[in-house]
Amino acid sequence: MNKVPVIFGPTASGKTRLSIELAKVLDGEIISADSMQVYKYMDIGTAKPTKEEMCGIKHYLMDEINPDEEFSVASYQQRALQYIKQIISKGKMPIVVGGTGLYINSLIYNINFSESISDWGYREELKQEALQKGNKYLHDKLREVDPEAAQRLHVNDLKRIIRALEVFKYTRKPISYHQKVSRDNPPIYDFVLAGLTMDRQKLYDRINRRVDSMLESGLVEEVKRLVDMGYDQNSVAMQGLGYKEILAWMKGEISLEEAVYIIKRDTRHYAKRQITWFKRLQNVLWLDMDNFSDICEPVKIIENHIARSGIIL
Repeated sequence: MNKVPVIFGPTASGKTRLSIELAKVLDGEIISADSMQVYKYMDIGTAKPTKEEMCGIKHYLMDEINPDEEFSVASYQQRALQYIKQIISKGKMPIVVGGTGLYINSLIYNINFSESISDWGYREELKQEALQKGNKYLHDKLREVDPEAAQRLHVNDLKRIIRALEVFKYTRKPISYHQKVSRDNPPIYDFVLAGLTMDRQKLYDRINRRVDSMLESGLVEEVKRLVDMGYDQNSVAMQGLGYKEILAWMKGEISLEEAVYIIKRDTRHYAKRQITWFKRLQNVLWLDMDNFSDICEPVKIIENHIARSGIIL
């Protein structure tokens, strides 16, 4: 069974640089596991690596779809598995890298989406309920039928709350049940997991500086370009963190100072939720990035960990 390294951690923890250095050492190619980097034209606000930063390493699942297109976990899983197969066929090593927990789970637990239900009418009905009665109303509704999923999903994660309610409506079983059943089917690859951590305050400082850097690099101009291209608050990707706040400022709903404050605050909250999510994963090589002064150190540790896992380098 082919082994596939998976590098994950909260936003701003250093995944991008480490994964590129690891790919150089392992003759690898990178598959993104980031729910925003998959969108075209959205570079600064999603912290995509530049061509220079990629150092010639091929990246997949970046810049693949338009900002107004839906992209589900099932779509991610299907494309990621195709790319893994393609990379292996070239004699190279696929390296999955990102911070979107659902994307990573879909691979390492081989979640089965083949019987997915799609009722767009019901989804719209639930969206209207949320607009009229608030997100908490739907979250409470989910708690009644699937307390486990409600515990896992943030009250504002409307898309996944609606999905969980949709699955329950048509199967009369909670989505957490279907996920557990899927995990009984072993994945076709042996995923080797490495998680990045660091001091919480240091991480938050890095997040704040990253947001400042995004603004200096032209985040406002990027959002304006997207609006000029016809993408607005109704486009799926424009609801992403960093984009919706700048849009609100452009519409005069908040000041730019408020927008920046909200982006930083909500990114810190998002990182906290990522950490909680990843801590539930098992068989993880955890790397405290505070312990390393040189990126080569964690790269070497991961390389050795993969070698011990039986990969022929």
